[in-house]
Amino acid sequence: MTIPRGIRNHNPGNIRHGDKWQGLAQAQDDTDFCIFCSPEHGIRAMAVILLNYQRKHGLRSVREIIARWAPPTENNTEAYAVHVARLLGVDADAPINVADRLPDLLPAIIRHENGQQPYSPAIIQRGISLALEVA
Repeated sequence: MTIPRGIRNHNPGNIRHGDKWQGLAQAQDDTDFCIFCSPEHGIRAMAVILLNYQRKHGLRSVREIIARWAPPTENNTEAYAVHVARLLGVDADAPINVADRLPDLLPAIIRHENGQQPYSPAIIQRGISLALEVA
């Protein structure tokens, strides 16, 4: 079985090149997506983006968040939002507090992006903790 690109790149959210993220690997051999030095740094970047979606852009529901995370020009955004909402146990249009739901939201997005979610709760929490250091 091949390892999904996002897992290989320690970038389980499949974040595209753009921002100069903390924890980027020195070699950026993937022309489309960032490569991080550890899964925690990739998860940290995901958490920072999701927190900013709510804080800076006022996105409150899973549907709004996923529409920005995975726009319909590249994804089946509706199916993605419904899948993530189901994994969180909420309606896709129900308001959520991203900061409170990161321990559930990050693994749900990772699962959808990669077809698997290989990270322990401890790794997810370390990524969240790194994100909250700058929040």
